[in-house]
Amino acid sequence: MDAARLLEDYARGDFFLATAHRTILGSGADTELTGTDEARLAERVRRALTDARTPIAAGVLPFDSAAGGGTPARIVIPEDVRFAGRPHPAVDRLPRRHVGLPERVSPVPEGRRHAEAVADAVRKLGERGLRKVVLARALDLEFTEPVPPEAILHNLVKDNDRGYTFAAGLPGGRTLVGASPELLLSRQGDRVVSHPHAGSMPRSADPVTDRDNGEALLASRKDHIEHAVLAEAVVEALRPFCRKLDAPEEPELVSTPTMWHLGTTITGELADRDVTALHLAAALHPTPAICGTPTKSARELVTELEPFERGYYAGAVGWVDAEGDGEWAVTIRCAEVAERSLRLYAGGGIVPESDPWAELDETSAKFATLAEAMGLPRGWLAEF
Repeated sequence: MDAARLLEDYARGDFFLATAHRTILGSGADTELTGTDEARLAERVRRALTDARTPIAAGVLPFDSAAGGGTPARIVIPEDVRFAGRPHPAVDRLPRRHVGLPERVSPVPEGRRHAEAVADAVRKLGERGLRKVVLARALDLEFTEPVPPEAILHNLVKDNDRGYTFAAGLPGGRTLVGASPELLLSRQGDRVVSHPHAGSMPRSADPVTDRDNGEALLASRKDHIEHAVLAEAVVEALRPFCRKLDAPEEPELVSTPTMWHLGTTITGELADRDVTALHLAAALHPTPAICGTPTKSARELVTELEPFERGYYAGAVGWVDAEGDGEWAVTIRCAEVAERSLRLYAGGGIVPESDPWAELDETSAKFATLAEAMGLPRGWLAEF
């Protein structure tokens, strides 16, 4: 089936995921499973898939699903699932869709306060024995007309020919939509792959500046330290599940339309085929890429310094089938869409070498993925 047809058929509330290799559209909800214990939820999903009429379960994991107060994960076995190949070049012929300009933009927090929070975080890293913490901020956009998640998704897929472009229904009729560059975990048979990203620089329309930014990132001691913390943590999280693991010593340069990143492709051989892709995603999440390390202390500091609930931002989105195969991406470069509003998220990793104003600029650059999908010019949101 043509991937462009699946994109055209997507409607609010559906599950959609486009990768470099495949496109998935899940419509309706034959079974819905929620919970704050993700390991137990993975078992429930495995049992539910045994007798399911459709071959996969799909959905989202939140940033914090800790029992007793966290946001619940939401997994759906769709009523109907359709698959296609990679979306490009099939979607290239489709015209862009109009989204409309927001009536009001409210930063949460204001830029100066975010820089102050970063400075506070740098001070507290040593006090609390932290190697890294990730701080995010949000932009609340309000519209006079209904916000069409279909149009935002459509434009995101056109703009991003690599990575993981997604839309997933959330409680209350909301939609999480985004284009993540980062693979949390894929499982195919006994082969396991994770591609963590940490360390960032903005892309530039000027080829010379763009190349210089990429080279600067490759040479950045601060970004290599941040990335090493992440890669080590992912390897250690996968180690109990794998009989073999392979992780290159040095990261590679990875590009998206708006950002340069450092990435490492970590591969493993699964020891127990009963461990599904969802089990592994739950065990890996949250990684230092979106939380920090050690995880518990970093999460506590995030809660202290961020003036909002992350919800499903910095969580995971993906699918798992009855054989245990599947893939899950980290929910970054995303927005949560309500009827006449949406909330954009962007964050950055804080290490002792971090500069507060540079970290603020990084979040502004990361907002560009969603801003461009909404038809806003690059840099339009930088003042916020």
